[in-house]
Amino acid sequence: MSDFLASSHLLSVEDLSTEEMNGIFRTADSFLDLSSRTVKKVPSLRGKTLVNLFYEPSTRTRTSFEIAAKRLSADVINITTSQSSVVKGESLLDTVRTIEALGADGVVIRHPSSGVPEWISRRVGCHVINAGDGLREHPTQALLDLYTILKRKGHFEGLQVAIVGDILHSRVARSNIRALTRMGVRVRLVGPPTLIPADTRGWKVEVVHELKDGVRGCDVVMALRLQLERATASYIPSLGEYARLYGISPAVLRLAKPDVLVLHPGPINRGIEIQDEESFLARSGILDQVHFGVGIRMAVLYLLMAGQ
Repeated sequence: MSDFLASSHLLSVEDLSTEEMNGIFRTADSFLDLSSRTVKKVPSLRGKTLVNLFYEPSTRTRTSFEIAAKRLSADVINITTSQSSVVKGESLLDTVRTIEALGADGVVIRHPSSGVPEWISRRVGCHVINAGDGLREHPTQALLDLYTILKRKGHFEGLQVAIVGDILHSRVARSNIRALTRMGVRVRLVGPPTLIPADTRGWKVEVVHELKDGVRGCDVVMALRLQLERATASYIPSLGEYARLYGISPAVLRLAKPDVLVLHPGPINRGIEIQDEESFLARSGILDQVHFGVGIRMAVLYLLMAGQ
């Protein structure tokens, strides 16, 4: 594998050229068979240390990065704010500088404020990977979503993808919009007007407010988590009303392509965003997203950190 990334960090999908994204996908391909081996490790990052620094709760992303790093033989340290000196008043910069002084080669950071990973990257010497910053971006989630589409559909060009739900509060949606449109995918945003950003000019997307119109003829339907901590009564009348109008169900999917692929970044609010999933499991790529996410994060870590 000779592909490496031009940047020392991964802060946004806009850091990546289409060639680099394709390089990440090729590298992930080479790592995929590890999960079926008896020994699920390669020595690519032996001697390197990765720190997962999470200021927000996470299961899939943090665990996926941990597994990815360990399969590359890196040492992994997981730090959450409740277990660190942050509770004593330590600043974010002091926390990261302390981690770097201890010999960390890379930091994966999730933070509730937009722009924090980029701010940190200008002040430290180790690699910084954005695992979600405020409402801004979640680049590795977008990469694994695109990779899942590529593995299931075989191509990007000409596909129609509907992103359904709470677009307003979704960093996943923002990263996916940027990545998908650059790969030649037509993107349709579907949701109530209160959950669509007021200004989508320059996003190269179509905006639809009726779910049936939004999924009609689509190759991929990506449901987003309704962010209950933010989507209060000021955004939706009730959970029941939202589920009735925007829940992905077998009846709704009949309006999409017969081989429609259903995605969700997780965690899922069952019965709200996704309804009766058992009846369309063959068209669901939700567990594929989790599986492929490890390969994508292995690829990102390898291309950023190996041999540099």
